Amino acid sequence: MKEVYIVDGLRTPIGKYGGTLKDTRPDDMMALLMKELVKRNFEYKGIQKEEIEDAIIGNANGAGEENRNIARMCVLLAGLPLTVGGVTVNRLCGSGMQAYLDAVRAIRNGDGDCYLAGGVESMTRAPFVMAKATEPFSRKVDVFDTTIGWRFTNPLLAKMHHPFSMGETAENVAEKYKITRERQDEFSYKSQMKAKAAIETGKFNNEILPVEIKSKKDVVIFNTDEFPRFDTTIEKLAKLKPAFREGGTVTAGNSSGVNDGASLLLICSEDFVKKHNLKPRARFVSGAVAGVDPACMGIGPVPATVKALSRANLKVDDLDLIELNEAFAAQSLAVIDELMLDESKINVNGGAIALGHPLGSSGSRILLTLLNEMEKRNKRYGLATMCIGVGQGIASIIERI
Repeated sequence: MKEVYIVDGLRTPIGKYGGTLKDTRPDDMMALLMKELVKRNFEYKGIQKEEIEDAIIGNANGAGEENRNIARMCVLLAGLPLTVGGVTVNRLCGSGMQAYLDAVRAIRNGDGDCYLAGGVESMTRAPFVMAKATEPFSRKVDVFDTTIGWRFTNPLLAKMHHPFSMGETAENVAEKYKITRERQDEFSYKSQMKAKAAIETGKFNNEILPVEIKSKKDVVIFNTDEFPRFDTTIEKLAKLKPAFREGGTVTAGNSSGVNDGASLLLICSEDFVKKHNLKPRARFVSGAVAGVDPACMGIGPVPATVKALSRANLKVDDLDLIELNEAFAAQSLAVIDELMLDESKINVNGGAIALGHPLGSSGSRILLTLLNEMEKRNKRYGLATMCIGVGQGIASIIERI
């Protein structure tokens, strides 16, 4: 079986809802990353861009400007050769990581040697959608906000699995796994403080591509994640009311955000790396997906991680660093408890509660952030894992080269 490597990666800063990236289309965001990643790995080294087999891009929405296969649109916007393909994948929150695993699978199968893989989401620019009338002259209209959550749910499926909002599923997890409000708030505070320290010390600088934001008056260089709340305190978090269920424990402060952003990885075979004298940064070790009860979707990383560890012939203790996407503090803590993870290894630069969670981008973003920190700390094995709406989990294990 062919060895597969992560050679390089980039991401945009993560924007808050209605923030700096509010006027930036998702295809423009990803095209910027494609241009830069190809420039510094192909143009500067004299490698023909035609050798890129395909661009696999994850996206969770698909209803707005990212419709009709955003991956191919981005390839064209980036000025890549017409011979380079583009395909969009959707595993909701896990889409960016699924894009990476699809690229790995293709290379291991011999279907090309070089792929662009990542994800993009503009939750700010997500549209409202309206169903067509089911009968002539009907005035009954269903309108949905596509930013997050279920829409056009099959009535039969709704009877089988109640379409809980994501926040309600976090409440279900908190109740089932006995995760207290105090633990959730403490976890969230730590995420914010770790992100604050990481940003202030420039930990993310080498993975972020600054984005030029043009207005009628001037040009702003957006180069820093803007969602973290540096002034957060335990006391402030404790005062927030439950956001999803009366008497619940899940609040806006211990949940991830609604965000905009993109991330992209360059994935290559061992043959390609040797042929072009490239320096790989990490080796694919294993990956897995797993299904769970949609009502407790946040526990998905547990079976996915168990599968990935088994396929890698590794144990939890072998993992040096872990990026666990913080959809909610409740589900993150449940995963930590169930897998008996060492919290000192997890999200050492903060997670999605602080940095944000632009759905389709988060999977490839946490892989990139994980790799960068593994290099800084000279660590060998890293795990990136996340829960997925409608009851799934996804996990990837990489080895630093």
